Amino acid sequence: MRLLRHLLPAVLLVLICVAAIAQKPIKEKTDTKLQQKLEALVKEFDGEVGIYVRHLKTGKAVAINADTLFPTASMIKVPIMVAMFDKIERGEINPNAQLRYRDSLYYAGEDIVGNFKDSAVVALGKVQMLSITTSDNTGSLWLQQLAGGGTAINAWLEKNGFEKTRMNSRTPGRRKNWEQYGWGQTTPREMANLVTMIREGKAVSPAASERMYRNLGRIYYDSYALSKIPPYVHTASKSGAVNQSKSEVVLVNAPNGDYVFCIITKNQKDERWAPDNAGAVLIQKVSETLWKHFEPKSNWEPAPGIEKYSNLY
Repeated sequence: MRLLRHLLPAVLLVLICVAAIAQKPIKEKTDTKLQQKLEALVKEFDGEVGIYVRHLKTGKAVAINADTLFPTASMIKVPIMVAMFDKIERGEINPNAQLRYRDSLYYAGEDIVGNFKDSAVVALGKVQMLSITTSDNTGSLWLQQLAGGGTAINAWLEKNGFEKTRMNSRTPGRRKNWEQYGWGQTTPREMANLVTMIREGKAVSPAASERMYRNLGRIYYDSYALSKIPPYVHTASKSGAVNQSKSEVVLVNAPNGDYVFCIITKNQKDERWAPDNAGAVLIQKVSETLWKHFEPKSNWEPAPGIEKYSNLY
């Protein structure tokens, strides 16, 4: 017993040190081989490209124009969702609310919510699901309004350390930014960090993060980055597309450890809305390269003829 009393403080000290090491964030270090592979892919691209990649377990990363501002296009729907859940967490809106759609909310385009009849009733949760899953623009603008507008969304982003990611559309004082970047603006690093924050249960609350992560795992438009990852591997993602910009942020729950990446283009010459758009093809190539790099023993390949069943636009 006397010996145990003498050893106990030492054992406790060791346990404290181990816990401290476990909680310490993994220092980011450049993955030189992967950097070279990705630089070779973007070298001939006719436009500007930003890429950020990080393997969460090892801290190995690649940054190519990762802190440069780019349009978010529909990736802005991730900050909209986070702000919406923040409002729910603070008790300002009922997560089970039944909403009444009005024609004044309509945003031209191929949407599900935009096809509702005036006065139709729909659950808040279904609108949120459609915003992420099918990238419904009418539904997303509705949620933006319910979340407190761009000002409230930007306040959450600033409070949580996102210095460059901002909502521009329908937001006071941000018209010039809207003219340059459209609906929203971000950097590849910040968008990847936001999805990682959700994955780690640190966005709004652990419960809210879990619900949001499930939403991000149910994506209809899966023909770009996701098409180069086995369908039986879980991913959380959001893509975006406008004429001169294509983008996607993805967190992959891979066998050898989670990795996150975000790729965004801007000022790209190829403005065609076609499966072989240069930006879309680049996203596919980057995703394929990452999967093979982090999972070198995987022999998975997309099934021959899968393009016939792809969800593109």
